Amino acid sequence: MHDFPAGRFAVWATAWLSGRASYDLALDALTGDTAHRVSGLPDTDEAVPLGWALTALRSLGERRFRLVLPVPGDVRGLPAVPGLVAVALESGQAAVGERLALVPEPLGPEVIGWTAFPLDGAPPVTPPVEGTLRAVSGTLDLAVGDTARTLAGLDLARWNPEVPALLAGLGRTTTAPALPDDHDPLAVSVLGRAQRLAAVLDLASADAPGAAVNHAQAAARDTALRPLADAVREATSAAYNYVPRRPPADTAAR
Repeated sequence: MHDFPAGRFAVWATAWLSGRASYDLALDALTGDTAHRVSGLPDTDEAVPLGWALTALRSLGERRFRLVLPVPGDVRGLPAVPGLVAVALESGQAAVGERLALVPEPLGPEVIGWTAFPLDGAPPVTPPVEGTLRAVSGTLDLAVGDTARTLAGLDLARWNPEVPALLAGLGRTTTAPALPDDHDPLAVSVLGRAQRLAAVLDLASADAPGAAVNHAQAAARDTALRPLADAVREATSAAYNYVPRRPPADTAAR
């Protein structure tokens, strides 16, 4: 299962900063049984616990974080500050706010290190256009159908015998990592399906030991699967970056 610490940080830090989740709830959701240390925060000389960093966000004036999933050739959403793009590409993910960008790096099975990049003085970045959850869900549904046809046409089951079992379950409802209670159920569904499709793509992109896959076959496979990988990235980002609309004050008070 793909893990996106930057996605969890984006969604839970935003929920806490906007008053939709308590500090304790957000911190528990972010850390679980894993130790987190953050280096590079303003006015700090050494790594600090994630809880300390979460508290500092408000004093820095942060209001919202977004998950960015950069790949070579597409680093939209990443501010132009020294070192950030290279580190984010290596990690494959980043949580980007207005004053800070944070990039996670697993340091072991139970430890995640974060590097913070202050964005003071960086040119403002226009956030990528975020499609509606319904539109993204529809795109993902099409991608699931395309996956079945693409993998069958490439005969990937012969290369990796685990593919058919995962492929057969693509349409099933799956659970996703814990999201805030007020998150749209469609976002939870989209994230679960995106993660399942990502697992299929991982297997489809890997050459099984001893498989007779030549360079031309591998190139054709990678080209055919690229649109599916793009759909998974878009769906994952949309699910984590969804922010519920707050009801009008008079309605919320009733």
